[in-house]
Amino acid sequence: MRWDNLAEGPSTARPAGDIALFGTDAVTTRTFDTPEFRGITFHEVRARSIVNRVPGASRMPFEWTVNPYRGCTHACVYCFARKTHSYLDLDTGLGFDSQIVVKINAPELVRRKLASRQWQGAHIAMGTNVDCYQRAEGRYRLMPGIITALSERANPFSILTKGTLILRDLDLLREAASVTDVGVSVSVGFTDQELWRTVEPGTPSPERRLDVVRAMTDAGIGCGVLMAPVIPFLGDSPEQLRSTVRAIAASGATSVTPLVLHLRPGAREWFMEWLGQHHPQLVGRYERMYAEGAYAPKWYQRRITRQVHELADSFGIGPRGAATSMGLTRPGNHRGAAPLPDPEPEGTQLTLL
Repeated sequence: MRWDNLAEGPSTARPAGDIALFGTDAVTTRTFDTPEFRGITFHEVRARSIVNRVPGASRMPFEWTVNPYRGCTHACVYCFARKTHSYLDLDTGLGFDSQIVVKINAPELVRRKLASRQWQGAHIAMGTNVDCYQRAEGRYRLMPGIITALSERANPFSILTKGTLILRDLDLLREAASVTDVGVSVSVGFTDQELWRTVEPGTPSPERRLDVVRAMTDAGIGCGVLMAPVIPFLGDSPEQLRSTVRAIAASGATSVTPLVLHLRPGAREWFMEWLGQHHPQLVGRYERMYAEGAYAPKWYQRRITRQVHELADSFGIGPRGAATSMGLTRPGNHRGAAPLPDPEPEGTQLTLL
């Protein structure tokens, strides 16, 4: 395992922009013989940094992120973050699903960053790389300390998740929302049960995720849904889109934002292997659709966006851009700030999932 890729000092193997997060002598490896963690290895690290700036060239509608974990037990076959495991010489397939890096000092680092004179109170997005409410969070409980630190400084933040574990922290989120802008979004790309079991095997069911939306709404915290990913030829039929948007509307979501599947290196290979095993008749169609790169053609993205927005209108839910549905405001703005403008339809394909 190549922990030195994240240690201080130059490394030719380190990707551009990767910062020193922890040293080779700061790793403790653990396994837990319990049903929910059987087969999973946790690498506990004391990170050097946790509040990270998003690269300027990114299409993300935010500038700062906090990611307390690397790797994810949700095991979504399309997850774009799989590539990051290769930086540590970890497998981007099953290894990404079962070798979880835990930054055990994340709350301490957030508190320290927010207390620094240089920090200007910018919005912090969480859950945009791997899910901060994956199963590991049930054991390590990093998010309560992070939310408390943000709340104490009235620092705006947002959370994107597929995890129902976020309801454990509902009281903390309610307290935070009383002093700063808090955005919560739940990812539900489809309600098809068979598709869910095969492409997102470690996640709560779509129905349980929509229960999170209901609970957030009942608690007075507006919750949007990122309808992501819309999976070509498997989850994009008119009937499937209608069923999903209807369920999202019934949950009380404040918005719905469709995002079409994208396949970056690391995720692309794993997804295509899965596709060849489960839907071999679609391999050629995918190779043609994604021949130009990680993203589906813009005409396809526009078509899906238009269909979902029309369905949202018919079910009485107002579609918004992804930035607004996550509760994001302009960098540095606080309560009462004007929201970011909605992106154009072709711009809604953000690298979130």
